[in-house]
This record gives sequence, structure tokens and C-alpha cells, in this order.
Amino acid sequence: MTKRKKAETGRQGKGITRGSGPKIALVTGGGRGIGAAVAVALAGDGFDIWLNFRQDQEAAEQTARNVEKAGRTCRLLRFDVTDPDGAREKLEPLLDRETPFALVNNAGLIRDALMVWMSYEEWKEVLSVNLDGFFHVTKLVLRSMLVQREGRIVNVASTSGLMGLPGQVNYSAAKAGLIGATRTLAREVAGRNVLVNAVAPGFIETAMTGDLPMESILPMIPAGRLGKPEEVAEVVRFLCSDAASYITGQVLSVDGGIYMG
Repeated sequence: MTKRKKAETGRQGKGITRGSGPKIALVTGGGRGIGAAVAVALAGDGFDIWLNFRQDQEAAEQTARNVEKAGRTCRLLRFDVTDPDGAREKLEPLLDRETPFALVNNAGLIRDALMVWMSYEEWKEVLSVNLDGFFHVTKLVLRSMLVQREGRIVNVASTSGLMGLPGQVNYSAAKAGLIGATRTLAREVAGRNVLVNAVAPGFIETAMTGDLPMESILPMIPAGRLGKPEEVAEVVRFLCSDAASYITGQVLSVDGGIYMG
């Protein structure tokens, strides 16, 4: 049986990715924060979820329970997106049978420091998670999307990649690179009905912003508050929906007005 034929007949839980049945969304870094909110939002739209996480098993299991409360299945996939062999080991057996309709590259990392004091390890680790992770996972999924001639890829970038923030040379470089990759990949695959977009969150209420000095940050935000993970998730949800079928290569900011470029 060919790989294509197997994909047409493969099943996961209640779903079939081709023909009838719910679609699948793969969300990286989905255990907490924005990734967890995205998983639950997409489940609300009828997607079964493949949820990637690296360390926090308890948080990932809680997200899975929330997905299941929405009436969908959730497959937990523990691997490090920076490890190509680990990603391949977890994803290839699934991709031989099924193809996600949506891939949300959400896995990210910050290691803030002024560049004069930034170590090479802090530079490299942030670029590896945010850029290498995008490459390893997307390359695995993309071939199947192109064969199927449909798909949505949403990359979670950052306002930092659009305007730059002091202390985030590594993070800004990584997210600006992700935005460039989004636009170029969108041009490469639009003819196969695979749409590629990015969302650029600003300051969102997650663990990544928990230790930031709010007294200096809030005056920067025209909306006067931090965003919520669910507000980012709704934009991702839209980009994965039929309503966004003529949108590709775009970056949608979810930042309360910090960046208005």
C-alpha cells in the first residue's frame, strides 16, 4: 500500500484526515499559555489535536483534558522541537497515516539580556527553539500537506520581531527570521492551497511575562493592559478556518496597539 493510500485510510481516535471526519491540528509548545489556548480554541472548531510539549507533562495533560471537554481527541507528543531525530521519531509514524490540516508553530523560548552581556549559549538556544524548531517540524508536515493539496500553517512570532525591544536581540532576531520564513514559504506553497501566516503577540499574560516590570510596560500599550492567551488563540483559530481561505503571507499583530507599522 502506498503512503498516499495509507493516509487516505488511516485513522486516529474518532477522526479521519481525508474524506469524512474531523481535521487534525498539530500545536507545538502546547502545554501552557498561548499554545494551550490555541489547542482548546481549535478543538472548539472541531479539530482533533496533536499536542507537542517538551517538559511539563502535568500541564500538557491538563490541556488534553480541556480539549476532550470540548469533545475532541488529544494525542500528546513529547519531544524537543530542536532535535530533528526526536521530531522525526514521533511524527513520521503518524504522518504515514494522517496529515494535519493545521500546524501551529508555537514553541518558543526567551533568554533576555542586553547584547553586551548576552552569552553565545543564550543567543543560540533562543534561535534554535524559535527557528530550528519551526524548520524541523514544518519540513516533516509540509510534504504531506502538499500531497493532500491543503493546509494551514500559523507561526507564532512576536511584536519583538517587528519592532525590537531592548534586551531581546536574540529573541527579536529569531522572531524576525520566523516572519521572513513565513512570507517566503507562503509564496512557495500557495499554489498547492497551503496557506502560511503568522501572528505577532505583544505582552500576553503567560509565564514569559510574569516577572516583567508592569509599571514600565503598561504605559507602552495603547490598550492599557496585557493581552490574554485566548485573544491570540482566536486569531489563530480564524487563520485556520475557511473564513481565511484567501489570506497568506500575512502577519497579524495581537498587541494592544504597540506596533502599528
